[in-house]
Amino acid sequence: MKKEEINLKEKIKSVAKEFLEKSKDKEIQIISHFDTDGIAAAAIMVSALKKLDRKFSLKIVKSLEEQFIYDLPNKLTLFLDLASGSLNHLKESKLEEIFIIDHHEIISEIPEKIRIINSELHDKQKISASCLTYLFCKELNESNKEFAKLGILGMIGDMLEKEIDKLNNGILEDGEIKRKRGLLIYPSTRPINRALEFSSSPYIPNVTGNIKGVLELLREVELAPKDGRYKSIVELNSEEMEKLVTGIMLRNPKAKNKEIIGDIFLIKLFNKLEDARELSAKINACSRFGESSIALQLCLEIPSAKKRAEAIHAKYKQELISGLNYASNAEKILGNKFVIINAKNHVKDTMIGTIASILSNSSLYEEGTIIITMAYYENKVKISSRIVGRNGRNAREILNSVIEKIGGEVGGHKNAAGCIISQKKEKEFLDFLKKNLELETIKI
Repeated sequence: MKKEEINLKEKIKSVAKEFLEKSKDKEIQIISHFDTDGIAAAAIMVSALKKLDRKFSLKIVKSLEEQFIYDLPNKLTLFLDLASGSLNHLKESKLEEIFIIDHHEIISEIPEKIRIINSELHDKQKISASCLTYLFCKELNESNKEFAKLGILGMIGDMLEKEIDKLNNGILEDGEIKRKRGLLIYPSTRPINRALEFSSSPYIPNVTGNIKGVLELLREVELAPKDGRYKSIVELNSEEMEKLVTGIMLRNPKAKNKEIIGDIFLIKLFNKLEDARELSAKINACSRFGESSIALQLCLEIPSAKKRAEAIHAKYKQELISGLNYASNAEKILGNKFVIINAKNHVKDTMIGTIASILSNSSLYEEGTIIITMAYYENKVKISSRIVGRNGRNAREILNSVIEKIGGEVGGHKNAAGCIISQKKEKEFLDFLKKNLELETIKI
C-alpha cells in the first residue's frame, strides 16, 4: 500500500471539508467498533454532529462482516475504528459515499469512492481511531476541543499509552489530562486489595483472582488496612510502593520493573478524576456484555449510565477471572513459539481477545510467542491472536494467510489481530494454522 503524499494533518483537513459539504442535507449512518477506542470515537462524532444539527444513526458492531456491508442502505456512511480490512467488500457494495477514520493495517487498494483517514498511510503513526476522530471533529468545529479526553481514553484502551508523548497535536493538553508515575495496576484510585484481586494487566500468578493470595502478598510487604480499609495505589508512599513492586516481581520473575511501573493517566469524567484504564475496562465490559449503548452513555457523561456500567463491570470481572482460570488449566496446542487455546463454549467470544491480551502481558510466555485464543458464538468461531513483547511474527499476516485459503473475516495489527470463521471450518483452520506457524518458525 503506497504512502499518502500529503501529511496526516492536511489529509484530516481536506477530508473534514469534503465531509461537511457532502453531509449538509443527508442522513449519515455511523458504524463504529465496540471496544473502548471505537466507543470513544463514536461519542466524539455523535457530540460533534449534534452541534452541527446533522441527522445521523449509529450502529456499534463487534466486527465488520461481509454480509453486513452488503445489507447496508445506500446512505452517506462513516466507519470509525474499522473498515480498513474490508475495502474490497466496500468496493463491491451499493454504498456510494464512504468515509473511514481508522488506524488498522490496509492490505488492498483504496477504491475511488472511499475517503479515508488512516495513520498507517502516514509513516505508520501509532494513533488511536478516537484521536483521529477528535482531530477530524476539531476541524469541523474548534469547540469540539472538549472531547480531547475521549481521544486519550481511546489511546489507553488500545494500549497505545507509550505513544502518547509522540502525539504532537496538542490532544493531551486539550484534554486536561493529569499524569502520575506509579504501579500500573488499576484502578489506582481504589483500595489496593481490590485492585490486586482483579489485576489482569499485569497478571500476577497466585494473586489475580485469588483473595487469599492477595492478603498473603499484602502481609508479606507489610501493608495493613487502616480502619478496615487498605490504601489505594495513588495513596502509597515511595517506601510502600517499593515493597509492593518487589513482592509482585518475586511472584512474576520474568516481569521487568519498567513494565509494571509507568504513567497513570487520570481523566475527569462526571466531574471526578478517574484512572483511564479503569474507565476503559468499564466501557469494554459493557460492550462485551452486549450493552454498547451504556458504554456510549458513560463516555457522554449521562448520569444514569454510571451505576449501570459499574454493575456490568463487576459481573464482567468475575467472568474474566473465570475465563483466565479456564485458559490457565485448559489443554493447549503448543509448538515452537506458539500457543493455541481453543475454549469452544467455555469462554464468551467477547472475552477471548481480552484473555489473549492478558496472557501476552503476563510473563508466562517468552518474547515473540504468538498466543491464539478461540471461542464459539452462534455458528461461528471468534479467533484472537497476540504477540508477546514487541518482537516476533506478524499476527495479522499469519491469520490472513489461513483466511485466504478457507474464507472468513480478518483485521487488526502486527501484534494484535483477529478473525471470524464458520464452525464448519474449525478443523481446517487449525490444520492450516499449525502448518503456517511451523513454517514461520523455520523461516525465522
